[in-house]
Amino acid sequence: MESDGQLQLYGAVADRLKEAHTRVRTLQVPESVRMALTRKLLVITAAAKHDLAGAAARLDRLLKDIDEGRYPGGG
Repeated sequence: MESDGQLQLYGAVADRLKEAHTRVRTLQVPESVRMALTRKLLVITAAAKHDLAGAAARLDRLLKDIDEGRYPGGG
């Protein structure tokens, strides 16, 4: 059985992924950029099943890039 801390981390990452998908959906960027960001989120989601801490770190980096206006393809 997983520890409470691990379960809390799963919940936190799931909440942040949901927020990230909403943010990507509402960005004013070309569709190709939105699709690339969505693919990145799906990869992070899949990674969370095997490496939760790594996925959380990747999500942090992606959200920072979004906050700073750095998108795939320079969009």
